[in-house]
Amino acid sequence: MNQYEIRNSRTLGYLTGRHTKIVENRDLISLATVSGVLSTKSSMILYTDTHLPEIGIITTKSFQVTPNEGNSEPVICEMENGSFGNSVGLRNPGMKAALTELEALRDRHRFTSLLNVSVSASNVEDFITLIAAFKDVADIIELNFSCPHASKGYGSSIGCSLEISSMYMKKIRQAFGSEVPLIFPKLTPNVDDIGSIAYELVKQGADGLSLINTVGPELHISPVSGTPILQNSLGGKGGKSGRWIFDRALECVKEVRESVGESVPLIGMGGVSTGSQLAMMILAGADVVGIGSAFGKVHQKHWSDFTRSLVQDAKEYFRTSVDPHSADEFVIEGNAMEYSAHTVTSVDKIGFDTVILKVSGKLEYHGGEFVFLWLPSIGEKPFSVAKSDPLSFIIKRRGKVSSALCGLKPGDTVYLRGLYGAPVIIDELPQSILIAGGTGVAVLPPVAKELSETASVKRIDTFVGISEKRPSDVENPVEEELKQYSSVHVIEDDSVVARVLDHITEVIADGRECSAYIVGPKLFMRKAARLLEEASVEREHIYLSLELQTMCGIGMCGECACNDRLTCQYGTFVSYDYIASKAPELL
Repeated sequence: MNQYEIRNSRTLGYLTGRHTKIVENRDLISLATVSGVLSTKSSMILYTDTHLPEIGIITTKSFQVTPNEGNSEPVICEMENGSFGNSVGLRNPGMKAALTELEALRDRHRFTSLLNVSVSASNVEDFITLIAAFKDVADIIELNFSCPHASKGYGSSIGCSLEISSMYMKKIRQAFGSEVPLIFPKLTPNVDDIGSIAYELVKQGADGLSLINTVGPELHISPVSGTPILQNSLGGKGGKSGRWIFDRALECVKEVRESVGESVPLIGMGGVSTGSQLAMMILAGADVVGIGSAFGKVHQKHWSDFTRSLVQDAKEYFRTSVDPHSADEFVIEGNAMEYSAHTVTSVDKIGFDTVILKVSGKLEYHGGEFVFLWLPSIGEKPFSVAKSDPLSFIIKRRGKVSSALCGLKPGDTVYLRGLYGAPVIIDELPQSILIAGGTGVAVLPPVAKELSETASVKRIDTFVGISEKRPSDVENPVEEELKQYSSVHVIEDDSVVARVLDHITEVIADGRECSAYIVGPKLFMRKAARLLEEASVEREHIYLSLELQTMCGIGMCGECACNDRLTCQYGTFVSYDYIASKAPELL
């Protein structure tokens, strides 16, 4: 057999007829990740294969021929507990970048799970190009015929039409014959007769099917603002995923199984979050069951416990028809993405393009935690809290959202969700140095406060580098607060970028008894960390605050991965030792 036949044989052997044997051999229960959730980056694919043994199929995000920035945030919202709206808009790095990452991953790691590469296109020629590109790294290639909030010609524009989807499948099969990994079109539930579409796709050469993608799209209105939450060209419409689509998913899987017969492999998904639902999906006809939005309700540190408990609960359901709900132990109840409204009390300029935004309310927080600020129809971005009372943020004018925040007036309304992340580790060494570049100083007050309350910490020095010459009558209230807990050194660049770093080692008595907390641009933090290391500060006691891309804050999107840790789950401060050894590319 050639490599394709070997891979296809392995995959078919894993999938074919599993649902007919599940009750007799309960050890066959296996899970999958779903496109766009958790396994969206190569580091998280590796994490899933290494740490989540119940997952037998790992699905990538949908890749396109060219990069796609997707929609602006917000792209995910939680409308009810465990029920989400989403409109990511097929954000992806493009075929070449994705292929390079997956090839490198295949070269260094031997998978125990099957790799399901999802692809998306608006014409059959691009689908063929994508399949040709990924055929050597994929066990399964999933054709995205179903995204409900993609641009015209993509996703459900294909899958809602029996004629178009079957024509695509026929031409793809003609182009490759059997010399590709198995091809699984992903079906949309937003049709009247999903069974007929499934039957025709199999007839035209589909090896198996994935279903369902999200339901909708529809408007998701915030009960707090009364406005649409999601941002896209569809006027804010987005798909529905999570608990509120389970019944529809179950109905679709059953209908498709009845239509295509017993031999066609099915990956069933849609709102599964309990063991009984997992079992019901299998009984409806799924060979493997995808778990997606449910991961957004479980902290990453419990993902392994959660998936193991789901499978155990499903086995118990098969034996007794009773769901013990042991997986619920790891589920976070309540709406973790709920917004609260805050009134702007002042916007004070502290630099040419930097302001202190003060709003109503209080919020107790720690270093390493953050919130999202949202302006309806404009967007949202994550920000560190500068002060808890009055609730304050340092905003530097950079893009659309930050510019709009800088332009707010007293009496305007801004919406907040969070906290996300986790408190920073406080080292108990005799000396601590805090270092910030520009607006990064907003992160440091809670760190300085906790250090000052630690008995073993005898000295705290804070260094703040600023690029703009500040008028003598302008005070930064964050720096003033830091003076309560530490010696504060504010140093202007004075035409020398990161000039503040020339002074940080001057105060170190013994590097082996010193910890450091650094905030700022990546190059700034890297230089600071190296200078500290040269001064004998140990890597495990140097912490860097990573401002990684994050879209959800709850662990679903996987975008804020620092190697195998999501900063929205473990906090933004990561030790230099961990970054240097596990994720050096981040610096």
